[in-house]
Amino acid sequence: MALHGFIGTQIELKSPADKFYKIFKGQAHLIPNVSSGHIKGVQVHEGDWETHGSVKIWNYHLGDEVGTVKEKVAYDDENKAATLTVLDGEMFKYYKSFKGIYQFAQKGDVSVANLTIHYEKRNADVEAPDRYVGVMVTLIRDLDAHFAKA
Repeated sequence: MALHGFIGTQIELKSPADKFYKIFKGQAHLIPNVSSGHIKGVQVHEGDWETHGSVKIWNYHLGDEVGTVKEKVAYDDENKAATLTVLDGEMFKYYKSFKGIYQFAQKGDVSVANLTIHYEKRNADVEAPDRYVGVMVTLIRDLDAHFAKA
């Protein structure tokens, strides 16, 4: 069984792709207010909310797991993508490396979110991070519902 891998999904959105990208680039502090089921808080550790290379600390709740994740963000404005590379946190009990990518695209009247995780497991007994993709999907669906109300 391979220790390196990636998983992901694509979901159709009701709201414009730009709105999602803007939340990740500059307004991530609003995410816990909109998607509080899993995301309990976020704060800037180094840099600021919108600068490439800034470091944020996220507090989350996932099933029985309550934890924190320290991540460094990279932005790709042309492709409306935010890449969150995990630097520290409970995930490292199971994974040597972990990177989540949120990429948003507008195709005519349809917007889509491509959600991907690249990872390296500590050993073959560790499961693929499907549940973290589930968190990503829930977060995006919560944001989409919030945008629809606004």
